[in-house]
Amino acid sequence: MAAGAAALVVRRRAPLRVLAFTSAVTVAELAGGDPAGPVAMSAVVALYTVAARTDRPTTWRVGLATMAVLTGAAMACGPDPWYGQENLAVFAWTGMAAAAGDAVRSRRAFVDAIRERAERAERTREEEARRRVAEERLRIARDLHDVVAHHIALVNVQAGVAAHVMDRRPDQAKEALAHVRTASRSALEELRATVGLLRQSGDPAAPTEPAPGLALLDGLLAGFRHAGLPVRLVRADEEPLPSAVDLAAYRIVQEALTNVRKHAGPGARAEVSVVRFGGALEVTVLDDGGGRTPRGADADGGGHGLLGMRERAAALGGRLTTAPRPGGGFRVQAILPLTGPGT
Repeated sequence: MAAGAAALVVRRRAPLRVLAFTSAVTVAELAGGDPAGPVAMSAVVALYTVAARTDRPTTWRVGLATMAVLTGAAMACGPDPWYGQENLAVFAWTGMAAAAGDAVRSRRAFVDAIRERAERAERTREEEARRRVAEERLRIARDLHDVVAHHIALVNVQAGVAAHVMDRRPDQAKEALAHVRTASRSALEELRATVGLLRQSGDPAAPTEPAPGLALLDGLLAGFRHAGLPVRLVRADEEPLPSAVDLAAYRIVQEALTNVRKHAGPGARAEVSVVRFGGALEVTVLDDGGGRTPRGADADGGGHGLLGMRERAAALGGRLTTAPRPGGGFRVQAILPLTGPGT
């Protein structure tokens, strides 16, 4: 009894060895002709530990072997008949030990699996939240860039005109300053609408104006014409578009024309084409100016103009291509699917 109890101290570190030792002690006790009940309990505890800390196939193999050895030794060496109560008790206790240990192991595995799934789901939620925050920051950054770059470029041009003709033609200077005022007011309104997206959903001061789209394209082109950039518009139809496509198309035209005004050089002309074909919208902006800036890298010098247009197209599952034209000038073309992940 002392040897079997002492062996149980290390049963968690070496469960199979402890089971073998306690089973041997039990068989020795049975062979000696003494009642093996107290000694057999050490083997029962060791078998429970094996079942709780190993897999099910090992539990079945080791459990059946232990039950057979101990029950066979009790029937062969015990003083009672083979069907005696003591012999059946050894069989029952070893079977219950194996079953209880297997149930505990299964329960632990189930709890561990639930905990792992919960931790994985929490990590996934955090990653998804970070991804959405990053996407929203990029979207707002693109909107701010488009609004500021477009309107500030127009303000800069009109202010330069006003300064040039202030002394000789005050009436033309006043007209240029009126355009400066209009452009700056438009910039403030669009900035207010964009920054309003950062407000809480329940904030009553958040703007409710619709986002700009191709319905405002004529006004956008009129502003460039007032700034001295002749623009020709070609539109196949004016059917309603998904809001995301409508906004992306407007911003791409706005940014492309801003780049034309800034970099195509004096006397440049532009053409805007908006055509729906199949399940996509094709937006093309052409100019015939040479300019002094290598717009193949990026037209705004800071590396955000063409990048922002590409990101807008990619967010809708489309693509944007830019390249110099063979006869001079530059081409920006975007293909925006009308149905896709972003629409």
